[in-house]
Amino acid sequence: MDRLDRKILRLLQADSTLAVADIAKKVGLSTTPCWRRIQKMEEDGVIQKRVALLDQKKVNAKVTVFVAIRTNSHSNEWLLRFSEVIAEFPEVVEFYRMSGDVDYLLRVVVPDIAAYDAFYKRLIQKIEIRDVSSSFAMEQIKFTTELPLDYMQLEASRGGD
Repeated sequence: MDRLDRKILRLLQADSTLAVADIAKKVGLSTTPCWRRIQKMEEDGVIQKRVALLDQKKVNAKVTVFVAIRTNSHSNEWLLRFSEVIAEFPEVVEFYRMSGDVDYLLRVVVPDIAAYDAFYKRLIQKIEIRDVSSSFAMEQIKFTTELPLDYMQLEASRGGD
């Protein structure tokens, strides 16, 4: 990975629909070497997938709930079972195992509080949880899927590109 790769990644994170020719022009490459770089980053798993970001309100998923979960069980078997249960819920858009007082943190999106209550009831029917604490987001101040790229370890530029 070098500075050109980082420039390509910045552009793709902002708009993955950009044509390769446009990306190449913006980073100062010809189309074929630029395409090779993108393919290599896909093969290496740096670029995992390209997606469309939807407007939560327009798809009626306007309420964001952060769900802090504590459990009495910390076995690998319980975590695997819990992961399987969470995978069944499309409302859960993020799922983390945490350090500190909270064992797991979920980000859940639903149309309204009643839908969250229905989600909660289905969840606790499927797996035993010691404590659940829900916080409803009042306003989204910042949201991005773009990762900071200034921390990338860069190699010297490749020749011939």
